[in-house]
Amino acid sequence: MNNLFRTALLMAALTALFMALGYSIAGPQGMFTALLIAAAMNFAVYWTADSAVLAMYGAREVTAAEAPELLELVHGLASQAGLPTPRVYLIDSDQPNAFATGRNPQHSAIAITRGLLEALPRDEAAGVLAHELSHVRNRDTLTMTITATIAGAIGMLANLVFFLAPGRNNGRGHPLGTIASLILIVLAPVAATLVQLAISRTREYSADESAAEITGEPLWLADALARIDSIAREVPNELAEQNPATAHLFIVNPLSGLRLDALFSTHPPVEARIARLRAMAEA
Repeated sequence: MNNLFRTALLMAALTALFMALGYSIAGPQGMFTALLIAAAMNFAVYWTADSAVLAMYGAREVTAAEAPELLELVHGLASQAGLPTPRVYLIDSDQPNAFATGRNPQHSAIAITRGLLEALPRDEAAGVLAHELSHVRNRDTLTMTITATIAGAIGMLANLVFFLAPGRNNGRGHPLGTIASLILIVLAPVAATLVQLAISRTREYSADESAAEITGEPLWLADALARIDSIAREVPNELAEQNPATAHLFIVNPLSGLRLDALFSTHPPVEARIARLRAMAEA
């Protein structure tokens, strides 16, 4: 229920933003038109946000003929977690990483990179998959996926207002051109703030703990996190760099930290996560 409430707040925030921008363009009529557009977008985002994120990363569904051992591993872990088996997608990226998406456990998917399959042994891969299944079981995926979509939409909205603002190119110095410019400057950190507020870092700690319970081996995930983080520091994820608002979806921050990417870093320190898992193993 808490996650559903958080998702509703995010949708309300997007609607309010659309209405404000609509009013700035065409007054009350523009605000009403924006309300209709926002309502349609909210509906579409709820039903298609997961597909949109998977498409953004060019993910393709893995077949049983292609990777039977991987799908068997996912099925076994899902059964252990008391979940329906999610669809599994592969992202063509050298950086080892993974994320889960979907509006509920019955419509969920796990996306893993080619780099993860190549870099991790089976037990560590099981730890990562169990972590993502934990996000599904904890129903984090709806809020996480919609937040990514909303944050990206905010940036596109700002550009739209900037280019469509009346008087921008009429040579008469219409004040809305200046307002639109200010909106464009302000909305980038606003998008980052939405991500920061909606996706609590405690979600990662919780998913780590649940993963350790599912596998019964906390060190599997601890070793996987250490390996992934070490490689990710050296191997870039170009698609994530182009879409930093989706960074919070991944098990380890996929961004290099250059430019404004650090604004979207919502992950707790990997060292702290590993320390917690090792403490669980000792206990």
